[in-house]
Amino acid sequence: MDRTTLRAWWSHRQCLDGSITGSAAQVLSRTGWARSVAGATPYLGLFARAGIDRRSVDADVAALDIHELPSTRACTYVVPAEDFGLALSLATLRGGNVGMAVATKHLGVTEREIDALCDAILAALGDQTLDPTAIKSAVGDAVRNLGADGKKRGQSTTLSLGLGRLQNQGLIRRVPVNGRLDQQRYGYVRWTEPPTMIDADSARISLARKYFDWAAPASLAHFRWFSAFTAAAAKKAIGELDLLDRDGLLIPRHLIAEFDDFACPATPQYALVGGIDGIHLLHRDMETLLDPADAARPVPGGKQGSTLGTEADPPAHLIVDRGRIVGLWEFDTDAGEIVASVFVDRDDALDDVIASTESFVRDQLGDARSFSLDSPKSRAPRIAALRG
Repeated sequence: MDRTTLRAWWSHRQCLDGSITGSAAQVLSRTGWARSVAGATPYLGLFARAGIDRRSVDADVAALDIHELPSTRACTYVVPAEDFGLALSLATLRGGNVGMAVATKHLGVTEREIDALCDAILAALGDQTLDPTAIKSAVGDAVRNLGADGKKRGQSTTLSLGLGRLQNQGLIRRVPVNGRLDQQRYGYVRWTEPPTMIDADSARISLARKYFDWAAPASLAHFRWFSAFTAAAAKKAIGELDLLDRDGLLIPRHLIAEFDDFACPATPQYALVGGIDGIHLLHRDMETLLDPADAARPVPGGKQGSTLGTEADPPAHLIVDRGRIVGLWEFDTDAGEIVASVFVDRDDALDDVIASTESFVRDQLGDARSFSLDSPKSRAPRIAALRG
């Protein structure tokens, strides 16, 4: 399958061609859930696709039209309300109880202990939103300190196990303290109308159906990466779908005519998105998104000899054109500007998109963190390399 056409189609299905308008929930439903790790990627993706500003996204979060939830791979995504139950159902599958398994095996934590803690948390919350410190104080001895061994394994107390279980069950919600998705301070509140959960097989089939609408043509390996399903579970799920094979990639029958008629647009369609945006993360296939010459470029700020083509994930935020990665960028908070390394000749259209995204980040976000621990200091070497 022609690489140029394939990635342009992926970009089209991701609506990075300006083909969508609407709310954050509508964009996420159409193009796929936004991976969230307390970074700017959800904001960047919604802005790039539909020009949605931060205030509108935050208002949708407050109205529960969209919400950040644990989901497939036990990772957090921003999902539309229609998918709350599916996301939580997926969170309880493979990977959803890793923390509890570790605590039971290595730290002497029991199911009965966490059941009692969950009851205490629910009683403490009542109708209030409390931060973890307040919850810990309210539940008293129901929380146990796990000592040096627990700290070494990333679990200093049992509180996170109780909160995680209740969140996966849809009984409580994790709420950003200032209403923003790009920070990591949360409170917790009881979910007065919990989402309806579905059984494991139905959840896997529902995710497969959504995935191939978002990401097809895609391989079984692509789907397994995104879902973390076993080979048997993934094959069973896609077996319930009406998929056709195109050169080893699978596409729903209802998309095949549109795909066969699709041609790569003749003019550029630039977009600046996060490094874990769906254009990359749905497939995690850097080889397809990079031209061979660009795959040989050194990783900015990376180890000597490392190249973009050897990386599983981008080392910075992405500049894409019709699905092709044509540059990398970061935001310099001191200068208040985007620093970009571009692999193509810059033109007015690209300069306009960079300037628009720069204004959005500077005026509405203040920064464009990749993830919770990203900081201006930690990305300084990368920015210096991009400038070079």
